[in-house]
Amino acid sequence: MGTHPKRATIYFDPEIHRALRLKAAATDRPISEIVNKAIKQALAEDAEDLEAFALRAREPDLDFEAVVKNLKRRGKI
Repeated sequence: MGTHPKRATIYFDPEIHRALRLKAAATDRPISEIVNKAIKQALAEDAEDLEAFALRAREPDLDFEAVVKNLKRRGKI
């Protein structure tokens, strides 16, 4: 079963829309391709962040004041 592109109405800030139109013309690509690529990149970054959060969930919490005091004691600040 293949996937078919879905249509959506998106409202852009006029300056962003102008930049998209110019980039599309300069790169000979449709605006939808540029937007799809940007959305995929943003979602991939979100997935990486979520994975990092999950990996760090078991780390102990650090007390900010204790960390600052430790840095000062060690001459780092």
